[in-house]
Amino acid sequence: MHCWRRIACFALMAGLLASLAGCTSTTDGKPTNVPSGRRTLSVNPADPIRCVATTGMVADVVRNVGGPLVAVDQLMGAGVDPHLYKASTGDIARLGSAEAIFFSGLHLEGKMADVFVGLARRRPTYAVTERIADDRLLEVAAGHYDPHVWFDVSLWSETVPVVRNALVEIDPAHREDYRQRAEAYRAQLDELHQWCKAQAATIPPEHRVLVTAHDAFHYFGRAYGLEVRAIQGISTESEAGVREINELVAFLVERKIKAVFVESSVSERNIRALVEGCHAQEHEVAVGGELFSDAMGAAGTPEGTYIGMVRHNVNTIVGALR
Repeated sequence: MHCWRRIACFALMAGLLASLAGCTSTTDGKPTNVPSGRRTLSVNPADPIRCVATTGMVADVVRNVGGPLVAVDQLMGAGVDPHLYKASTGDIARLGSAEAIFFSGLHLEGKMADVFVGLARRRPTYAVTERIADDRLLEVAAGHYDPHVWFDVSLWSETVPVVRNALVEIDPAHREDYRQRAEAYRAQLDELHQWCKAQAATIPPEHRVLVTAHDAFHYFGRAYGLEVRAIQGISTESEAGVREINELVAFLVERKIKAVFVESSVSERNIRALVEGCHAQEHEVAVGGELFSDAMGAAGTPEGTYIGMVRHNVNTIVGALR
């Protein structure tokens, strides 16, 4: 009985995908946006544009640029890992009713990549990282890049013009509104970027080592002058073995690192193993706090906005390492 239910559910999702997207695939490490035009005559132009965004970071950009002219439906909430996220039948229906779809790209939402490529044939679908030049990205394999670009605020600022241009294309009557809001938001991000650099500079040079659960913070390290180490790889789909943990324990002991960090969307298990391994070698390491990595905080909290999330992370890192 349960087997037939699974088959029926799979068949339903396949049918929805086929009707919305068609059978397509992507192997390119950097996505290309395939927008498909303005609002249709059947849509009341006085209504907000119905947008679906994947992660909290993407949704926050759309909300800031669109303001009251957009209604944003966010697929992935607080604590949700986008690397492992699979679209449900309900998600497919939400995507199908959207006037515009925004996703991060660079294979962050790896299990949904084919869905986005297919949807782009039927409705405006945008990878917000598309504007970022290859030479500013961190390449992890030939043609594939580290997707965690929001940890460098100056890089994430490059997503704002993508969203602005998308909304203008869909709703040209409000071009000036989108331009002004995008310009104001980019000014806030520039101020945030400078604040991050100033805060990181207060950490003594010998303490500027950031150790986390998975390898998400290299853009942060490059932008703000920290050495970054992690247990898991770029994607949380990778599994850390005993060897990786032992090597990192040895590194922590040798460098006399005093703090490591857990992440809100990743299991604490491996970080706890690091702490225990260091304790066994008579080196005490504390958990310096929880960082938001692939997901922001809960809606309605300061960490539920991109700027609030970045400030929380920087304050947590600086407080523990300084």
